[in-house]
Order: sequence, then C-alpha cells, then structure tokens
Amino acid sequence: MPVPDKRMETVLTGLHECSEAQMAATIQNSLKVALRKSMKDALKSLDAEAIARQSKAVTAKVLQSEVFRQAQRISIYLSTSSELDTTALLCEMFRLDKMVFVPTYEGSKMKMVRLRGMEEYENLPLTKWNIKQPDFKEAREDAMTNGHGIDLFIMPGVAFSRCGARLGHGMGFYDKFLRQHAEKYPHKKVSLMALALNEQIVSSEEVPMETHDVRLQSIITEN
Repeated sequence: MPVPDKRMETVLTGLHECSEAQMAATIQNSLKVALRKSMKDALKSLDAEAIARQSKAVTAKVLQSEVFRQAQRISIYLSTSSELDTTALLCEMFRLDKMVFVPTYEGSKMKMVRLRGMEEYENLPLTKWNIKQPDFKEAREDAMTNGHGIDLFIMPGVAFSRCGARLGHGMGFYDKFLRQHAEKYPHKKVSLMALALNEQIVSSEEVPMETHDVRLQSIITEN
C-alpha cells in the first residue's frame, strides 16, 4: 500500500487555501464594481443646487469640529463637479492659517503637496479629467519629506458607511499613501475624515472592507 506523500498534501492544501482567497477577492471586487456603478448612476440624478446646499452644510460642520480646529497640517482633496464641493472649506482653511496639502498624481503615485493660497489654487492647471492639480514635478513642500506630515486627512470616496468604511475609486492611492505616512511618522496621531453627500451613505454590508482598507474616524454629511 503506497504511503501518502505529505509534501503533496501540503501543496494541495496550499492550493485550496489560495483558491478560496482568490474567490473571496473576486467576489469583493465584483461587489465594489457594482457599488461604484450604482453610486455613479445615483449621483447623476443630483442637481447642482442639491450639491451646493449639502456642501454648505458639511463645510459648516467641519469648521465647528474639534478635530479640524486642533489640526494645523491638513490634507484636502480638490473636488469635481459630482463631489461635495470643498472650495469654501479650502478658502476658510487659508483664512485660518492652516497649512494646506492637496494630492497630485502621476501614474500609480500620489504626493501631498503644499498649497499656499486661493490665488495659487485658482491658477492650478487642469487634468484631462478637468480636476485642478499641482504639477507632480513642480518643487513644492511635500508632506512625506517635510518632517511633519499630516494631522488631518479630509478624504474623497465613492461610498461610505456610518461605521467608517470607505469605497474609493479603485486605484488605492489613499490606502497606499496612509500606510507610507504611518511608516514615515510612526508616532504621529493622525485623524481620517471623509466628506460625503447624503446619497453616498450606504449600509456597512454594502461596503466590502479588505485588510488593507483604512477605516475612517468620522464621515461628515448634511444629515
């Protein structure tokens, strides 16, 4: 009677585990793709007036929040027409003498670079997606190399749950950057905040969270 090959059993077990992990990842990716599509369709029905109303209410809440008031170095995204508008908040940040950092992208890389005023913001070039963005190669103060990092990240996203789950646009820019930031500044206490339209809030079950996904401390909405 042949003796079972333990090495073969180990290989087969490993393949089985690998297969289960791949299946789980495939299911999660499918759920994320479906949620991004349904959210895109839902946001299309929002008119500019509704976005402006919600943006005004959210801006007021952020300005009153303790985490914002305590933060000195803040990262904020520059919004598109289909996102909650961050322009008024950006203006207030400069008025309050906050140190403002905004994302700039090149390929799979993202940096957080310093923006020093609204005039500078108005003169930023537009990307092919019609988003204002500093030139990636331009010499600017970089949060990853300035020795201080970021106190508060105000992050964009596609969908969120009230318990802090976030679905991004699928490129993983923020998850990767936040890991690098934590490695660079291991002793720094960092706050993660998202600004969302009411329509972007879904149940926890609808936002698949993977091990590398970062959970937010606060999500600010009009309601």
